[in-house]
Amino acid sequence: MELFFGTIPSIILCLCFHRYKVFIVQAHLFSPSQTELQNKVILVTGAGDGIGRQAALSFAKHGAEVILLGKTVKKLEAVYDEIVAAGYIEPGIIPLDMQGATEKHYVDMGAMLIDQYGRLDGILHNASILGHLCPFNQITSTEFNEVMQVNVTAQFLMTKGVLPALQKSEHGSILFTTSSVGREGRAFWGTYSISKFATEGMTQVMASEYANSHIRVNCINPGATRTTMRGKAFPAEDPQQLKTPLDIMPSYIYLMSDQAVKVNGQSIDCQPK
Repeated sequence: MELFFGTIPSIILCLCFHRYKVFIVQAHLFSPSQTELQNKVILVTGAGDGIGRQAALSFAKHGAEVILLGKTVKKLEAVYDEIVAAGYIEPGIIPLDMQGATEKHYVDMGAMLIDQYGRLDGILHNASILGHLCPFNQITSTEFNEVMQVNVTAQFLMTKGVLPALQKSEHGSILFTTSSVGREGRAFWGTYSISKFATEGMTQVMASEYANSHIRVNCINPGATRTTMRGKAFPAEDPQQLKTPLDIMPSYIYLMSDQAVKVNGQSIDCQPK
């Protein structure tokens, strides 16, 4: 593992679900200032594509020092180049395959973040894999383990590994990515749906444990968004009818900003119905 250092609402409301209660949070059309994330260090996983790429760009645009994590170096370098070309703070790069990474990788990563940055102000767990959409009795143990490794186990280990760095932040934000199929099971969504139920559970457990600290834990549901994963799940869908990753960024910026310091244990929809 290597880390390269250089010197991303309107009135409409979004529903948040927590412990069977419904909360209203004005987030999805939040209007951030240009310096909303200034002086913040934010790690984005799956930063080479789709929502992760756009989140990294948007966080950087609003003043954050971003760390790009992903398994494909060329994609990370392309995002790095975009950020630098736009005149934003030069980002760091962590090439890491979450499928094969061990607990030691994440512990070492946390130590490096403290050494190089002094702290971590936010982490966006964006990376995930879909697996195959198929009947339950056709899910193989191999595929089940692969999906759970990236979508659950790696995120658990990474969060543990970077907690010491987050604890050095004045306001630390942990943001997991969920889905509507992580709130209500849907036929044929198999391991992906199961993994997102685990994400919701991990969010609630951590949010409860850290409720009286300066660390907040939430999860975010991007909804139907124009991404490669969405195209695989819904091949007949017209992507031009979907929101782009840029369209849903207000919620992401809000949850990483100090405007959301009191928002904890929430599951937030970027596109409330």
